[in-house]
Amino acid sequence: MLIFRSAALFALAALLEIGGAWLVWQGVREHRGWIWIGAGAIALGLYGFAATLQPEGDFARILAAYGGVFVAGSLAWGMVADGYRPDRWDVTGALICLAGMAVIMYVPRGR
Repeated sequence: MLIFRSAALFALAALLEIGGAWLVWQGVREHRGWIWIGAGAIALGLYGFAATLQPEGDFARILAAYGGVFVAGSLAWGMVADGYRPDRWDVTGALICLAGMAVIMYVPRGR
């Protein structure tokens, strides 16, 4: 159950961080305005809060593992929001990052 909770929190954090960054990008680069930028800033702040809800207590481990989620989530976001089509190397790299994330977070430790 803890792994499911952790995975759900990683998904929520990815949605908030990637979505927040995308909103800021849209506001600035696509000239959509301050409302988009402000919504992005709020989402980015909520991302920081979501990360604190992880059952694991080590900040470094959580943020390092989240890096793998961020890589894969960014490609998925680009596919949905911008029509980006990853090539096989994008997919391979994302899978490697997710494998690293799983090792960092979920391999049993002798504590």
